[in-house]
Amino acid sequence: MNDRPANRSGSAEPPHSGTAEIDAATRRLTAALDALERAVERRREADRDEDELASRIQALGADRSRLADELDSALVRTRKLERVNREIAEKLDAAIGTIKSVLEAAGEKP
Repeated sequence: MNDRPANRSGSAEPPHSGTAEIDAATRRLTAALDALERAVERRREADRDEDELASRIQALGADRSRLADELDSALVRTRKLERVNREIAEKLDAAIGTIKSVLEAAGEKP
């Protein structure tokens, strides 16, 4: 006597038929969970990459600001040096003119 219920066609189910379906479902579930885990890991990596990129962009922004300040300071210093250079050149020209005048007055030619 068979304790298993008969299927609709009137014949008994093949042995372990329910187990095979459960095993197949378990494999599909495992595959789906593995795929989900891989997707989550890819997302975490993307988030880390995004955070790293944001940090780099912030660092570049800070570097840009610092370099802009240094450039502004260098331009101011360059302008001051150019102005002082012109003043010194004018004083040298005046001194050379004075020396020439003194030498010519003394009767010597430079």
